[in-house]
Amino acid sequence: MRKILQDNGISVIEIIDEPWLEDVRIRGRLRLVDSVLQNEGIGSSSSIDLSTDVGKMTEVLSFLHAMLVVCASFDERLMTRWVEGEASRADVLLGMDDGNFPLISASYLSGIRVEENGSGQTEYWIPLPDFIELCPRISGSYWRLVNRPTKDGWVCLDAGAGETSRQRAARLIKERIRESLLRDCEVRMEKMDDEFAAKFSEPVERIMGLLSERVESEMPMTAAIRDDWPPCFESAVSELNQGINVNHVGRVFLAAFSRSIGLNREQTCSFFANAPDYDGDTTAYQVNQIFEREYTPHGCATLKTNARCPVQLGEDSLCDQEWLTHPLKYIRARQRRRYHDERESEGSPNEREVSSSANAS
Repeated sequence: MRKILQDNGISVIEIIDEPWLEDVRIRGRLRLVDSVLQNEGIGSSSSIDLSTDVGKMTEVLSFLHAMLVVCASFDERLMTRWVEGEASRADVLLGMDDGNFPLISASYLSGIRVEENGSGQTEYWIPLPDFIELCPRISGSYWRLVNRPTKDGWVCLDAGAGETSRQRAARLIKERIRESLLRDCEVRMEKMDDEFAAKFSEPVERIMGLLSERVESEMPMTAAIRDDWPPCFESAVSELNQGINVNHVGRVFLAAFSRSIGLNREQTCSFFANAPDYDGDTTAYQVNQIFEREYTPHGCATLKTNARCPVQLGEDSLCDQEWLTHPLKYIRARQRRRYHDERESEGSPNEREVSSSANAS
């Protein structure tokens, strides 16, 4: 990125408003829109000819422009979505790039080996420490160490679930790319002052408006219904909506609790749409399993043990009650209180009769 800026005599300030760099800004906006809309695949922002110098410059500087807009927003939701979009895009591109994959992988992993198995298929092996660090961030039994072939401190990422070994390795590298992008964004945000951030006010306003519309459409529940949600359920929904990974217990609880309170399968699946490792078919299958087998949501004790209770003593008076041992008790208590409050505001039957008599007189 630095070399392209130097070779073309371009400053960061010029990327903001120079007329001849409008294509860069357009491409940067497309990358942001792809990320906010969580488009699958590499999205419209990749329809560019990278074989030309102009194409390479546009692609690289569009990435920089998009990152600067994200940092100038100082909004964690936008940053999380953009990072997830770029990491997912890298995941797809790496999975298709046979020639450059080993070289690029070496930038993100401490090592990588390529071997042929007994069937003549190419398999990628990565060091055990890298796998142990990155695999907990990915859901699915494939990514548990006990299910992976290991040899002399190396882990085999063999083909599975319709993906090649290279695509599996790219999925793991995606986690390291996400980590790197988040760190870069946080550093840029710390260095960015108000005057420089103000130069991006227009693109920031546009993308934040789109983000707000998207979040609203993803959460079709009414405010009254959401007011009854227990903090553990609200926390799981909010974290997934922001692209934050939720552990296995949290995901099973979210789906089982959704079924218990009468949400349908489509609404439940929509909660997972922004998960870092989201796959539509896998999510639908797992949610269907939970609905068909009528899973009971985890109780408070299990949620606390598995770090899925976000409430500390004194933060929620209802959660502090000794009898509240299950999130379903929370929602029922909230519904009872709301019912009684509505009844009191309307007046009891006797009060309404007195009122009616007084009005008649």
